[in-house]
Amino acid sequence: MKNILTTCPFCGVGCNFYLKAERGRILGISPSRNHPVSRGRLCVKGWNAFEFISHPDRLRNPLVKKKGKFKETSWQAAYELIVKNIKRTKAQYGPDAFGVISSARCTNEENYLIQKFARVCLGTNNVDHCARTCHAPSVAGLTRSFGSGAATNSIDELPGAKCILVIGSNAPEAHPIIGWRIITAKDKGAKIILADPRGTCVSNYSDVHLKLFPGTDICLLNGMMHVILKEGLEDKGFIDERTEGFDEFRKILEKYTPEYAERVTRVPKEIIIEAARVYATSKPASIIYSLGITQHITGTDNVSTLANLAMLTGNVGKRSSGVNPLRGQNNVQGACDMGALPNVLSGYQDVEDVWVRQKFEKAWGVKLPFKKGLTNSEMFQAPRRIKFFYIIGEDVVHSEPNSKHVAACLEKAEFVVMHDLFFCKTAEYADVILPASSFAEKDGTFTNADRRIQRVRKAIKPCFETKPDGQIIAELSGLLGCPLKYKNASDIMDEIARLSPIFGGVSYERLETAGFLQWPCPDKNHPGTKIMHQEKFSRGKGKFFAIEHLPAQELPDAEFPFILSTGRIIFHYNSGTQTRRTAILSREFPENFVQINTEDAQRLKIKNKSKVSVSTRRGALTIRAVVTDDIIPGVIWMPLHYADKLTNILTIDAFDPISKIGEYKVCAAKLEPVK
Repeated sequence: MKNILTTCPFCGVGCNFYLKAERGRILGISPSRNHPVSRGRLCVKGWNAFEFISHPDRLRNPLVKKKGKFKETSWQAAYELIVKNIKRTKAQYGPDAFGVISSARCTNEENYLIQKFARVCLGTNNVDHCARTCHAPSVAGLTRSFGSGAATNSIDELPGAKCILVIGSNAPEAHPIIGWRIITAKDKGAKIILADPRGTCVSNYSDVHLKLFPGTDICLLNGMMHVILKEGLEDKGFIDERTEGFDEFRKILEKYTPEYAERVTRVPKEIIIEAARVYATSKPASIIYSLGITQHITGTDNVSTLANLAMLTGNVGKRSSGVNPLRGQNNVQGACDMGALPNVLSGYQDVEDVWVRQKFEKAWGVKLPFKKGLTNSEMFQAPRRIKFFYIIGEDVVHSEPNSKHVAACLEKAEFVVMHDLFFCKTAEYADVILPASSFAEKDGTFTNADRRIQRVRKAIKPCFETKPDGQIIAELSGLLGCPLKYKNASDIMDEIARLSPIFGGVSYERLETAGFLQWPCPDKNHPGTKIMHQEKFSRGKGKFFAIEHLPAQELPDAEFPFILSTGRIIFHYNSGTQTRRTAILSREFPENFVQINTEDAQRLKIKNKSKVSVSTRRGALTIRAVVTDDIIPGVIWMPLHYADKLTNILTIDAFDPISKIGEYKVCAAKLEPVK
């Protein structure tokens, strides 16, 4: 038996563990005791991150749709069909008829190849990935406020914080190792502030719980900052020396009195005042947030408002402080870093910048498209421009809002190619399905939520007839006459480092020695950056933004009197294609459910575990009710993991105008008992 050190393929915490490999199979997992984030601990998903690898449902051979049914075919035949349709589409419609959706489950090196394939071989900047459904507002919001769209601090600093504001995140379920770190900080005396409509695991040990109405985060935070300014608790020296835009920002806050904030958020003014005082006076203070902040039509403004709060109190550029998004998937940070986005190349270099484009054109030997492309959400919006979808490891029918609309777009497309481990909802609409290899069957790197680049090591040969995503892309590129040739994953990382200044010092040689590197790491002598913005912000001075509260697009009314919000549970991961094929995880929560407040349940005569109909203006589901006091009256909550009862047929396709993320956390809904 071999023990192969690698990085977990689930959430963005980036825990390390050893895969126990024997005779071409993974038989178990053992945590890495020396890893700076996980320190010998794993969550229930991490302990079981191997069973799906050899599951009998794995796709084994390429599939081609003929007369509405899928038939197995050879790799050569599948490639020939794809190449034929790529050439036809380009000749008939031009390069911008392609839409490429990359994957946060792929390695950094594979994401780099995918975006290069889109730009070099297809000639389009229409490339994006699932950050559009989770943390695109983090990239946009933190970039405009600080100059860099990533976490400011490291996960292992959390126990040193004197205060942690957890907002829009149920960390112990979605990011359990982060939850453990928050508890460690609490045990050491830190004050914990939770802002969440639900009673979560964090509320069990929080000092202040702000049970705000969904979609009112800006009003709540502005109310807290109003108190901080009124009581003189701001960091005047930090504001004067290191920020700009403060005067205009300050004027906006005048109307956000605790009384006004209470009317909008439904949080008692006394609790808002208490939270403001605790955060402002307990330094260093760290802000932890996740999808409860980003998945709104105001997602980017929500993130910038958190940046305002941190700058107002001087909680940036210091140990155990900052603004820290918890990334949802194992490599969503890395996919962004590698340029799997429509507006930037690797290292967040603007596609519309002439100098940047010329640098990449010289290195790649090709003319590149010069206008930014379409996001995921724009690819699925009218007027329909995408004729050919190339989708890698992303079940968009499951994960995008208003799933029926997305399915209809794929059905109308002229050709759809998909790579994945398993047959999924999106695969139903594909013309060709290519069987991909898992994380245990390839080499590369992942980048976790705190910018930590870590190795992924091949433990076994690819199962069945599967191939790594990067190999598939390289082989297709050769058949298209624009070969993307590399010796190995290390060779790809060397090119990334040459072309991307923030990764200039990253190499496999250094990663093998150090274990990880945190970007920015500009040269081979740089140790990597643990804390961002210490002496100055990436943009020079941090910028305050004057941001007003904006209500959600669809609020309750007489016909749909509830707010529906969505999220995750500890036993499952995203669309569930992996975790629902892991026996112990599937057993714990085998089916979808809806949480409803006890008072609402009594009024509607709904009993715990009884069947109910949940409906919105887009669809309806019949599922089990979970009656609880952990959710505020007027709000219902559903997890997103179940393909047979697809929550996203209910959610609204309303989007943040800046980052184009969907509003998963707020839409009007109706709840009725089913006899």
